[in-house]
Amino acid sequence: MAYLTGKTKGGKDWTPNFVESIDPEKCIGCGRCFKACSRKVLGPEDFYDEETDTERMVMTIVNDDNCIGCMGCIVTCPKKCFTVAPLEV
Repeated sequence: MAYLTGKTKGGKDWTPNFVESIDPEKCIGCGRCFKACSRKVLGPEDFYDEETDTERMVMTIVNDDNCIGCMGCIVTCPKKCFTVAPLEV
């Protein structure tokens, strides 16, 4: 299996990991990932929690094609609610 790879400024191999999903059960809607993403991949959305019968804001993937695999969103997430994977080529 081959993955999309690149080089760092120092010439080391680097494999970007792209956002695949966000677990709405774990997401607290803090917006840290939203602020960290300069590509506007993420956006807020209302989520209805059936267990607590409440509605709250969570982050969702709104512009999947804009993701460059930098993982800035993942690094800032305090709840580790992201699933990421390299891109197969």
